Amino acid sequence: MEVTLKNLTKKFPGRDKKDRSEVIAVSDLNYTIPDGKLIGLLGPSGCGKSTVLNLISGLLKPTEGRIFFGDDDVTELPPENRGIGLVFQNYALYPHLTVRQNIMFPLENLKGKDKLTKGEMREKADETAKLVQIDGLMDRKPRELSGGQQQRVAIARALVKRPGVLLLDEPLSNLDARLRLRTREEIRRIQSETKITTIFVTHDQEEAMSISDRIIVMKDGVVQQTGEPQDVYDSPDNLFVAKFLGTPPINIFTGHIRDNTLYIGGDAVLRVGEMPDREVIVGIRPEGFVLNERGALTCMLNGVEVMGRDISVVSVNDASQDPTVRSIIGAENEMSDAAMHKPRGSTVCFDLIPRKVFLFDHRTQERIVCKLQQITAK
Repeated sequence: MEVTLKNLTKKFPGRDKKDRSEVIAVSDLNYTIPDGKLIGLLGPSGCGKSTVLNLISGLLKPTEGRIFFGDDDVTELPPENRGIGLVFQNYALYPHLTVRQNIMFPLENLKGKDKLTKGEMREKADETAKLVQIDGLMDRKPRELSGGQQQRVAIARALVKRPGVLLLDEPLSNLDARLRLRTREEIRRIQSETKITTIFVTHDQEEAMSISDRIIVMKDGVVQQTGEPQDVYDSPDNLFVAKFLGTPPINIFTGHIRDNTLYIGGDAVLRVGEMPDREVIVGIRPEGFVLNERGALTCMLNGVEVMGRDISVVSVNDASQDPTVRSIIGAENEMSDAAMHKPRGSTVCFDLIPRKVFLFDHRTQERIVCKLQQITAK
């Protein structure tokens, strides 16, 4: 089911006694979610992502704009008539019902030509439970299940009617890190097998990037960027997107361009091609640093953290907008061993990988697209 959002806007009345102006939760959103794809709605708390989900589900009515499922305008349809499956953060299972009864519950409310017999409902429930791999738990009550198992029951209950659209609102927030990883892999598998158009709301960028076909990054109700996860990571449109995506986060420096050369502090780090002299914001991904005793960027070593296959070189630089600069270096790198034995406070130098460096306008924070090259180009 293709989902089209046209000029979608949602305003809430102001609650502040001194300022009664409306709060715009979603502003003029235009986007088409392709049939059979998993879309990640991503952004910090309060960015409007859950509001978008509630508008699509019918739990909220838009202030302006229309919502289409395929060619059908569903803007005025109540949730029960939209053919959706909805999974909440808190699972919302009925504690007095068994797993089978929880999964069958949506089927019991079907009427008319869609009404099913008890046998048919049981068959559909068993089939869906097998899909989410909880078919051995059907006679248990929710309190007898782990958090991950409860989440699978909630997903099975949403899938049992074979909805045209599956909506997941922060479905993994209540799980521990290891279980979150396993469950998000299961969500990806289930979506791939069912081919149901799925919209996944999360504030966890790693979560969204790992399972989504495309992501929508939002801030203050406004879409900042859309695209395939890796494309958005590799080519952010603005500073917000660059800072929001990535673990560890991108390193931000104050820089300037002079004579077609990018400077961070007093260090000439990259060539920028034909560009007027100007102040810029420089973003460097943690994996964009290459240890080199004669490297272009000089920092002061603060420490080295060993992370198995990688090490994290933590340093400081006067031009950095953050307290520390974090550089991820492969543990097999010959220079990494030398860095580990350097005393704190000694200098550490890096060359920069041009494709991992981004320039942003100092005022608008929009990305400046330019061709960056190493100064000592071979």
